[in-house]
Amino acid sequence: MQEGASTQGREQVVLIHGIWFRGQIMLPLAARLQKHGFETHCFSYPSVTASPAENADALYTFAQSLRARRLHFVAHSLGGVVVLNLFHRHTQIPPGRVVLLGTPVQGSLSAQRLQALPFGDLMLGRSVEQGLLGDVPAWQGGRDLGMIAGTVGFGLGSLLGRMPEVNDGAVLVSETELPGLTDRLCLPTTHTGMLLSSRVAYQVAFFLKNGHFSM
Repeated sequence: MQEGASTQGREQVVLIHGIWFRGQIMLPLAARLQKHGFETHCFSYPSVTASPAENADALYTFAQSLRARRLHFVAHSLGGVVVLNLFHRHTQIPPGRVVLLGTPVQGSLSAQRLQALPFGDLMLGRSVEQGLLGDVPAWQGGRDLGMIAGTVGFGLGSLLGRMPEVNDGAVLVSETELPGLTDRLCLPTTHTGMLLSSRVAYQVAFFLKNGHFSM
């Protein structure tokens, strides 16, 4: 749940959702991470009406309220862009690790195609500001950073036109390439399906504990 001061003891994880959703979409993954011994917090933010930078500032305030000694971040899609903005804009963040899930850090072909459609600008809103269309801040978090990309091409992106490369139905695998990654893993899952995947959850937990994926 999204709330402030946490309990003592376990390492804490903040989960950050993607565009058009709220924190509740991260609850299945959060529940699995709890079984691996983590305390979890699902962060909600206005993905369309505020910019990734503004949402990063709100995430920073939320993270500080947890008073954690060790704090990890797990972010899906646009949420990963918010996290990159977080570490670009703030330095006083507790030690921990970061896992991004299907984040188009190189910009999103699907977002470009959607923006070209009627009402596309309205649907994407301010998520495109140093966000889904590219120009994302470089990674400079100074901690282990992992990326999981999906390879099952079924989803919104495929409805907007043929996807030219291996993808998860919304994001091309090549769009998840980022200088500074500690480890990167491709799994047979769709963009949204990775939030429900026990295999993805296991790999996330493994990375948070060890600083690399298990395969």
